[in-house]
This record gives sequence, structure tokens and C-alpha cells, in this order.
Amino acid sequence: MFRNFKALGTGLTLALVCAATTPATAEDLLKIAIPQRGNWDTSICDIGQKAGIFARRGIRMETFYTAGAGETNQLLISGSVDIAVGTGTSGIMAAFAKGAPVRPISNAMTGADDIFWYVPANSTIRSLKDAAGKTMAYSSNGSSSNLGALALIRQSGVDIKAIAAGTAPSTYTQVMSGQIDIGWSAPPYVVDDVKSGKVRMIARESDLEAFRNQTVRMNFANLNTLTRHGDVVKRFLTAYDETIDWMYSNPDALKTYADFAQISEAQAKIIRDEYFPKNNLTSKRLSGLDNAMADAVALKFIPAPFSKEQMDEFLKYYNK
Repeated sequence: MFRNFKALGTGLTLALVCAATTPATAEDLLKIAIPQRGNWDTSICDIGQKAGIFARRGIRMETFYTAGAGETNQLLISGSVDIAVGTGTSGIMAAFAKGAPVRPISNAMTGADDIFWYVPANSTIRSLKDAAGKTMAYSSNGSSSNLGALALIRQSGVDIKAIAAGTAPSTYTQVMSGQIDIGWSAPPYVVDDVKSGKVRMIARESDLEAFRNQTVRMNFANLNTLTRHGDVVKRFLTAYDETIDWMYSNPDALKTYADFAQISEAQAKIIRDEYFPKNNLTSKRLSGLDNAMADAVALKFIPAPFSKEQMDEFLKYYNK
């Protein structure tokens, strides 16, 4: 194992500790924290492992799903996992700015085609401009949905309270029970309800022009893992890219994802083709970082833009 787990005092910690007793070859094992189980883009590790792609690169993974980027980041910062995938760029910047031993290693999502906000069909809210004094959900602090919600509120010019609501399924429960006015989601969750008219989509992250070509989520690693096991991380990234290629070229990938997310293959195809263009997931892609940093400053994720030296250090391991 790369390290022993630290006690975190949660149920997830118990699961991590139990998993840590599984026999494995030390240099081949990676512990991965992943927010939002079931999303197409956060399923890459599990799908690639099921397809044998990571095994061909000598990688075995233990994956742990969290309620959002805040919990994901905490696990990585503490050293309880080696890599965290699909977490908000601003959250990574904030952790780095505070001296956390984490560095981004690749793109997870560029653009903002997947995350959206919705209200029940009987809601009087038709747009965010109707939502003065209302509540608007995001997953957790530091997530791309957190940044998106705050940016959309700022763009609307209306006083709306942003609330961390957890996973998309738990948010849906809170919205439909009247605890939260505006919910957040990402495919596959709530998509069928939008199509059936049970809920109405009132905003998308892509409504923010600056987000449309911005690296909004990254994969990142604990610095200890990078310095001691950089070769394993490189093989992880190679297998990660190969899995993305397979997910967009092999029909078996849709069945694997559909089984994993417990949806139909037809739904899986719609989710992949309409919400997750392959180019947005390309790991080597990096764009809009200046805009991301400006947003992170404006929304108080970081106190000031990074200096050139800070940015060089921040990106030191990016696709290396």
C-alpha cells in the first residue's frame, strides 16, 4: 500500500480502512476518490477497470464515491486516497493556495454541457430572475456546481441563497419535498423528469459564456503519490485516456455504463452523445484557466491570482 489510512471519523473512513486490508501489489494499487457516482464522466475509472483496460497497464484501483468535491478534496489532502477525479478547478486552486499537498494531473471536464438547475413543474420560478429570496442547490463546497451556482446568481443580479445539498439524488428529494427551491443535477439524474415535464430546467452551467470552453473539473493527485509513485500515475493517465477512447468507440461501453448507472442503454447513449462530447473529456486539454482563476478570485475561492511561479508549480505535474 502507498500509505495507511488516517482515521476520519466517518462511515466512509471505515470503508476505506476495510478496503486497505485487501492484498495488492504496492506499486500497482491506487486509491481513487470520485464525486457523484453514476455520472458518465465520473464512471471512467470503474468502467475502465471492468473492461480490463487499467489492468493491462498494471493498475488496480479501489474507488470511493463521495457526495461532492468538498469530501473528495478532504480525502486527498489527508492522504487517505492517491487520486481524486472530476473535481472543480476552483476547489483545487483553493486547496493549493492554502498549501495543501495536491496538484492537478489532467483535465476531467472542459465546458459546461452537463450540469443544470431545475424546479418542480408547479413552481412559480421560470428563470433565476424570478428567484429572489429563494434557495439554489449545489453539491459541495469547491465543486464545479458550487462555482456555477455562484456565478449564475451573480449573473442574474438577484439575491438567491446558494446551499450545499449533496448528491444529485439527495438534492432531488429535498427539492420535491420543498426544502430547497432550485435543485442541481447532472445526467443521468433527473433527465427523465425533465423530459416528462415533472420538473423544469431553468438554467445550465453553459449559460455562463466563460464556462463553455473552460476546464471546469480536473483530476488531481496527492503530492506524496506524485513524488514517490509518479510512474504509477503516468500509467493511470494512459489507461484513463484509453478508457475514454473505448467508451466512445465500443458498443460494449454503453452496456457497461448502463449496468453501472442502472439505466437503459438507450438512456446511456443519449447521456453520452448529448451531454458529454468526447473532446470535453480529453485529459490533455487545458483551456480557460485565466477565466477560472478570475472566477475563483471574484467568488472568494482564492485571495488573489496566482503568480507565474505559483502557476508553474500548480501545473508542474499536469499530464507529465
